[in-house]
Amino acid sequence: MMEAAQFDAYLVRLGLGYLPDVDEHGLALLQRAHRLAIPFENFDIRLGRGISIALDHVVDKLVTRKRGGYCFEHNALFSAALARLGFDVRPVLARVWLVAAPGVVPPRTHVLSLVTIQGRPWIADAGFGGSYALPMPLEPERVVEGPDGARHRLIADTDHGWMLERDGGDGWRPQFSFTLAHVFDSDLAMSNHWTSTSPESRFVRHCIASAVLPHGMAALQDLRYTRSSLTDRVESEITSGRMLQMRLSLVFGIDLQRDEIEALGLF
Repeated sequence: MMEAAQFDAYLVRLGLGYLPDVDEHGLALLQRAHRLAIPFENFDIRLGRGISIALDHVVDKLVTRKRGGYCFEHNALFSAALARLGFDVRPVLARVWLVAAPGVVPPRTHVLSLVTIQGRPWIADAGFGGSYALPMPLEPERVVEGPDGARHRLIADTDHGWMLERDGGDGWRPQFSFTLAHVFDSDLAMSNHWTSTSPESRFVRHCIASAVLPHGMAALQDLRYTRSSLTDRVESEITSGRMLQMRLSLVFGIDLQRDEIEALGLF
């Protein structure tokens, strides 16, 4: 359970000076504020520090030390804050299809939140690094449009329960699938362990960061930087450790020391 002092510090980190309402509007407001304030990143994996999803560790890292994290960290923090507000919330695990090889069923390497509001189930996600989807009622074919112009919808999937699809201007593509099966702490621990340690995990093989912008996203994979919206996309290459350090600080709000930049092994 998130303590009162932790919750207050979280609201300060998000720049919120008031409590969101415990309804769909408050859910959307909190998720948006979270994504705008706290970046997505996996640098502790690359630095050999491991990932703890215990709430005290997550609060210390993402709130107190003002670092970012990846989905298991983000949604541990976000769901704890929702519960503190009084929302009925529990985690669900998902398979990410966006980067899966053709014909391969991906493992459950993503977590999101199932939130029940006045008896109606919604999904909310404060930790998907590749895009931004608004909270959505668990209804097939309902289309929502994000602030960057990209659209998302849920469809029923015969084999995998629910499929979240994204249309970023190039047609509908599967993003991730999930079922409503109950998720235990041990399930989260196992999924987090595989995602943060397996040589097959992209979070082990690559340095990744992203940040939600008011009308788009900024992203980094290794030395490739992109800034995109529905109508515009700019790409550039990071050519030095100093340039990477500055880009991380100025765009993503991630402050790494020079020895940490060198330890990433990108140069």
